Amino acid sequence: MQPKKAFGWAARDSSGVLSPFTFSGSATGEKDVTFKVLYCGICHSDLHLLQNEFENEWPSSYPLLPGHEIVGVVTQVGSKVEKFQVGDKVGVGCVVGSCHTCDNCANNLENYCNKMILTYGAKYYDVTTTYGGYSDIMVANEQFMVSIPDNLPLDGGAPLLCAGITVYSPCLVCMSLISTSPNKKKEAIEHLGAYSFLVSRNQDEMQAAMGTLDGIIDTVSASHPLLPLIGLLKTNGKLVLVGVPEKPLELPVFPLLMGRKIVAGSCTGGMKETQEVINFAAKHNIITDIEVIPIDYMNIAMERLSRADVKYRNTLKSTSLI
Repeated sequence: MQPKKAFGWAARDSSGVLSPFTFSGSATGEKDVTFKVLYCGICHSDLHLLQNEFENEWPSSYPLLPGHEIVGVVTQVGSKVEKFQVGDKVGVGCVVGSCHTCDNCANNLENYCNKMILTYGAKYYDVTTTYGGYSDIMVANEQFMVSIPDNLPLDGGAPLLCAGITVYSPCLVCMSLISTSPNKKKEAIEHLGAYSFLVSRNQDEMQAAMGTLDGIIDTVSASHPLLPLIGLLKTNGKLVLVGVPEKPLELPVFPLLMGRKIVAGSCTGGMKETQEVINFAAKHNIITDIEVIPIDYMNIAMERLSRADVKYRNTLKSTSLI
């Protein structure tokens, strides 16, 4: 099948400013699925990569067309596609390819494969550049797509493909919420279901909570001290980092040794677990809180994200991209 003309929004340099971009989308291969993009979540890592903030570890190449919380409706399938058909609701997250042969791939951990292919800003099997979901169409191998149940709204379901899967497993046992702002307490408890709430800037609250938590999921993408969080952990407690600050964090070793505590990292999830989180959300009527963003507001939305002026998740409505 022939490549398709596609339209999206891309940055041409590390200013991160997005502007209209026309490109040749991949042809639909025999195991590929083409779908019309309807919504795409805006992730903080999009902002990092647009501005090349990970230049030393993960350099950006331009033009860069972001987006890895992508949902839409199938318009075409390859001749050997088995899982999807035209009209299905589908999603694509952070990964669109892997080697299929290593131990990680065999254990449904494609996101840790050494030959993992990211959804945007990477080289695909055919050496073409991958483009993300800030666009009107998407082509991906069926193995790296998930099915979206009919009862899960697409706009609220899109952020599950990165933000949701990133915290899914540890959140099954999460009971407390920690924030720098006391203004979030009422909503955290009454709306989000947190059992307790800690203000990290309140020394009395933090002191009272020392040694009380089994585990902490750290989603912060800005530089911040780890020592106060480590102090909250019980013996054998675990601090899991899922945010990616621009600069390295300082890791105090002594409190880890004295409490047999663990600091670990986690990067999204494999395809099996990603489908699990989608099904779990649909079964339990869990919908992410979002703000739908029109395309002419996209760069302003990025500016808001850079100064932490986003309440929950901004999601692009792709009908305005066309």
